[in-house]
Amino acid sequence: MAPSLAVHARRGAAALATAAVLGAAAAPAAFADGSPSPAPGLYGTADPKFDGVFRQSLAFVAQNATGVTPAKPGVDWLAGQQCEDGGFPGYRADTSKACDPKKDEFTDATAAAVQGLAAAGGRADAVRKGLDWLKAHQNDDGGWGYQAGSPTDANSTSIALGAFAAAGQDPAKDAVKNGKNPVETLLAFQLGCDAKEGERGAFAYLKDDKGLRADNLASAAAALATLGKGFLAEPPKKDADRPVKALECAGEDKAGPKDAAAAAEAVDGYLVAAMDKNGGYLLPSMPGAPAKPDQGNTADAALALAAGGHRAAAEKPLKWLRSKESGTAEWAKGQPGRLAKLILATRAAGGDPRDFAGTDLVAQLNATGPAPERATGSDESKKDEDKDEKDGGVTVNVWWIVGVGLAFGAGIGFLISGRKKKQQL
Repeated sequence: MAPSLAVHARRGAAALATAAVLGAAAAPAAFADGSPSPAPGLYGTADPKFDGVFRQSLAFVAQNATGVTPAKPGVDWLAGQQCEDGGFPGYRADTSKACDPKKDEFTDATAAAVQGLAAAGGRADAVRKGLDWLKAHQNDDGGWGYQAGSPTDANSTSIALGAFAAAGQDPAKDAVKNGKNPVETLLAFQLGCDAKEGERGAFAYLKDDKGLRADNLASAAAALATLGKGFLAEPPKKDADRPVKALECAGEDKAGPKDAAAAAEAVDGYLVAAMDKNGGYLLPSMPGAPAKPDQGNTADAALALAAGGHRAAAEKPLKWLRSKESGTAEWAKGQPGRLAKLILATRAAGGDPRDFAGTDLVAQLNATGPAPERATGSDESKKDEDKDEKDGGVTVNVWWIVGVGLAFGAGIGFLISGRKKKQQL
């Protein structure tokens, strides 16, 4: 999750706001790989080669959650990335060129785009085609791999489950393959009481001949999926909070949790313990990655804990993310996906994303793309409201109506998955 991927802190609002007014978030003339500049509507100025679709999708979910109606060119850009068969690439510079289903289309991008377009509203056909693609490329065990034909992994499966939930479907009923329930398939990736202490309750990324190995990326994603949620999690009721309970391993029972609710509790316990060990943050679990704080995965974990009703536990990583020592502000500067993750995690924990250590994350996110149709809570929206009152309240913003057309249910998965793309968010 994603996030909003999570995804994280911000900056450069003034410069990016100017670019947004001009229409297209000031991308360079060409990227390092020689690909052409992205079309107007794409959020962010960083090379979108791996995460263009993902960060755009997270941005729309975060905007929808905070009362912002994204600009039509932005929604058009994301919808225009869809391939003819319904799948999505990580990014394609030339949308007039047909996609290669074997190389260009990805589960994570498709599932994220479904969530983003459902949140933006008015794109029911694109959402349906995306879900149809996911069903058509589901593995025989009921799960999903990073690409069609790749082995099932917990992260991609989690994000896919979130796409169905975001579209108002129950994947345990609407995405069964060969009698295999994809939620049950995901649970097979969770480490149980036979794992070593400190890893119990975690989710593995893949299954291999070395057995299940705890993975923070997969664990945060699965924590949302097992709750039937995606990038969006609603804030708890006022003062509501539940303590986190680690997986209990008493007696001779070495099996892991037996249902999704128990699995969610167990993985939340793992995430809390893992962050407490480090002082409030997660480390990357990708083999070979430097052992330094992973802001994106930490935001994903905060979102997952908040979604599970563990408000106090979610506040700990959020407190670290707000600190100067975390480096989150610089890490997320001008990055729409990262900003979206921070917004979604903060909101889910009952905080105000417009006051994140004195920073208005929503305004910074909006500034990374074309000016939104409507931005509730901003100075501009206040001017619009005042104008509406002066006009007798008869002014209606058409895209505001479209923006609430599709209710964004819940979903899952956060993060950008796949080892190649993980560090993008």
